[in-house]
Amino acid sequence: MQRILSGMIQTMNAVKPPRMTALRELRESEQGDPFAILIGTILSARTKDENTARVVKSLFLRYKNAKELAGAKVKDVEKIIHSIGFYHVKARRIIQVAKIIHTQYKGKIPENMDLLVGLPGVGRKTANCVLVYAFEKPAIPVDVHVHRISNRLGLVQTKTPEQTEQELMKKIPKKFWLQINDTFVMYGQNICKPISPMCDVCKIKKLCKYYSMKNGA
Repeated sequence: MQRILSGMIQTMNAVKPPRMTALRELRESEQGDPFAILIGTILSARTKDENTARVVKSLFLRYKNAKELAGAKVKDVEKIIHSIGFYHVKARRIIQVAKIIHTQYKGKIPENMDLLVGLPGVGRKTANCVLVYAFEKPAIPVDVHVHRISNRLGLVQTKTPEQTEQELMKKIPKKFWLQINDTFVMYGQNICKPISPMCDVCKIKKLCKYYSMKNGA
């Protein structure tokens, strides 16, 4: 796994140093605030990274914490986040989550997978993102990029991100888990794209099942 992660970083730096992923940017801009990372991850679904970062920044300029967001009016939140996908649903959802965090957890985000997925609209991917980016706890958030690249490399043979997460957890040493999402997402956005992946510049293509099959090896 070290060869794969290092090769991805070397490839990206050789072609063009990539911009930070939305979640890493969010962690740095919000000083790792778990509540901001939780809400930002919910908002990021089906939304471009740069849009997510901009919206989250605006949201937390207005509402500083769970208590303030819990007391927000839906229409006011919608005005702030209207540029992201499904903003009507997401506005209601993040207010619901804020109310639960404020009343049940006294403003603190749970550091436990089972408690996190019990929140409205929080699935395993979102929960794993919170564990990794807010608490630096070993987890493997699997989005479309992690799912695609893991299958292309031949690390897994799976049909869903959920299956990919379970297989990666079995096969990859825990010491690498914190790096996987950030590195794979950047690689998927910049090099190993869904259409026309840049195999010619990829420094790990000799390890890649997709490249081997494509070239009849």
